[in-house]
Amino acid sequence: MLPDADDLPELLLDLAVPHEDINALVAQRRRVTGDPDTLGLLADCVEEVFREPGDTGRTPGLDTLLASAPAELADLFPVYVFLAALPRTRAHHQARGIPAEISRRTLADLGRNIAVHRRRHGRTGVQARRWLVRHFRGELYQLGRLQFERARIGPHTAPAAAGLDAAPGTPCLNLHIPDFHGPLTPSACDRSLAMAREFFARHFPEERPTVVLCHSWLLDPQLRRCLPADSNIVRFQARFRIAREIGEPADTEPVQFVFGDPELPVADLPRRTSVERAVGDHLRAGGHWYVGHGWFPFPPG
Repeated sequence: MLPDADDLPELLLDLAVPHEDINALVAQRRRVTGDPDTLGLLADCVEEVFREPGDTGRTPGLDTLLASAPAELADLFPVYVFLAALPRTRAHHQARGIPAEISRRTLADLGRNIAVHRRRHGRTGVQARRWLVRHFRGELYQLGRLQFERARIGPHTAPAAAGLDAAPGTPCLNLHIPDFHGPLTPSACDRSLAMAREFFARHFPEERPTVVLCHSWLLDPQLRRCLPADSNIVRFQARFRIAREIGEPADTEPVQFVFGDPELPVADLPRRTSVERAVGDHLRAGGHWYVGHGWFPFPPG
């Protein structure tokens, strides 16, 4: 199920795995392949990744299975699961006619999440393993600066409060903003949206999504009061009709994405950029940040 040890380094590089993590993953491969019980667990995890693949937006319950991995493989085992799932993912992409470059850049999110784990914990591991299920199931694609996830509007979709008139079950796209990918400039977002319009019409013509949804701290309306009007974040917000829901505070969200670690002490947050100053100063003044919810129409190309 796993690539040969001699082929593994190049495959890991194709998935954007950081160089400093490759030796450990190659060395521990034999620990997986040499134990029948661990191989069986690997097979079960792969099947769980692809359970009910037509049910977009569903995250399979991998946690219980992954918790059964040998203790010495706890951090690394999710990487081997995705490596073992890779042939099925690529076959699905090929069946849909998805270009190899889009496939490669989409699945490179594995390497991005390994980099996030190392930045936060100082060792090899996967930071958001359940999140990556979307990529390997063929639900999410990296198209330029942004990621787009095939989904359906649920009965409690928050953007309904902002006037979204669409029945539950209607196809939509969830928009995500990956880290380590440069500024969120208007031109980069325009190119991504143009790519998405062409991509989904060509490769998933039966779904015909007509709306894009986003749930992110970047849509917290308070940011408009803390950042210049011409900032990339404020201009990104301007694309959306934003619901006026407040909900529970989500202070760790901007701390995680701006500073790299959600557990950093608020008093010590740096003030090097306008975004760092906005996030940190607001928290130090006793304020809170919230996940904003927004949408905009996505007419066919």
